[in-house]
Amino acid sequence: MKKMVLIFSLCLVVYAPVTACTTAVISGKVTPDGRPLLFKHRDSGTLENVMIYDDSGRYAFIGLINAGDSSQVWAGSNSAGFAIMNSASYNLNADTSSFRDGEGVLMRRALMTCATLADFEQLLQEMPRPLPVEANFGVIDARGGATYYETSNAGFVKINVNDPAVAPEGYIIRTNYSATGTPGDGQGYIRYAAAETLFYRAAAMGDLTPRFLLQQVSRCLRHGLTETDLSCLDVPADRPFFVPFQDYIVRYSSSATVAVQGVLANENPVYTTIWTIPGWQPACAAVPLWVAGGEDIPTVVAAGDSGAAPLCSAALKFKGRAFPVTRGHGTSYLNLSAVINEEGTGMMQVLRPLEDEVMAETKERLEKWREEGMKKKWIEDYYHWLDSTVFEAYARLGRPLR
Repeated sequence: MKKMVLIFSLCLVVYAPVTACTTAVISGKVTPDGRPLLFKHRDSGTLENVMIYDDSGRYAFIGLINAGDSSQVWAGSNSAGFAIMNSASYNLNADTSSFRDGEGVLMRRALMTCATLADFEQLLQEMPRPLPVEANFGVIDARGGATYYETSNAGFVKINVNDPAVAPEGYIIRTNYSATGTPGDGQGYIRYAAAETLFYRAAAMGDLTPRFLLQQVSRCLRHGLTETDLSCLDVPADRPFFVPFQDYIVRYSSSATVAVQGVLANENPVYTTIWTIPGWQPACAAVPLWVAGGEDIPTVVAAGDSGAAPLCSAALKFKGRAFPVTRGHGTSYLNLSAVINEEGTGMMQVLRPLEDEVMAETKERLEKWREEGMKKKWIEDYYHWLDSTVFEAYARLGRPLR
């Protein structure tokens, strides 16, 4: 306990920039295959991300970190099938000048030590007060649990996504405010409106899937307030076409996405699948990982010689074409033609075939593994195929990852 107190005391002096994440917890009761989903579209002042494998705790885990800082984890899943992510909340604590910014440290500890929702609740209860957090923590486990914990300096409120009285549609979305916090305060109301429209339609069509989260939510170009849909504009490919770009789900500060597909209540947690887009979402392909694959995670998402993940670095280079104006408030204006255009040469468009190929291959292999068992060698073989496929695709696009 003394060690934990020291860890959380140290994190109080670390400044973290304001974040603007969009997140969701989805009950297995409303997904096509009965498996729960956890989703985090991350916004951060730190734009370089890598995925890591860590087996230093009770449970091994795979997590998303800021490049060069493994002391904090911003989303991940462990060998017990426990997965966690967060969105910062700005309406729970009356005073945010102290006892703050401990979310990443807490999530790393949770991934190392927790197997169930009950374990996480015990961890929160045992932590010294005041808690150094102000966040909505989304958690799923291998027993079918799917819950948000709106957590302040004083404690937490549990919101059960499996309870139809609480989540009648079978999912809950959180941006940067909490339902149990001060009404009207916080941030992300416009992003919430955009996400809610997407989720409601997907739920009605039985399409709450990892593909929906990765390709539609994390790359949504529809504004929640004005209802402007940039994807419907006829944009020329041969010249810049600038549009105001504020309060969309994806924005200049968007840095990564993690979508965790859990397991059925009676299924081996080894099949928990961690999808990640490790860089700016319109310019970065999604790839899957499994804790059972061990420390040799795909090269494209692991820290390279520079400390950054090749996919993330490539996405940031692509992103420069989307935000070529950097002086003044230039990053509030998107060059839409670089992202999507009438000739189909925008970043989102040219990367879609690669991502579709990866998703199709993953689906085929997962179906086989669920029937025949999950062998580490098979995961390693898949990672080799994945690295080769992604490296070759980016090379063809003139953006080599090596």
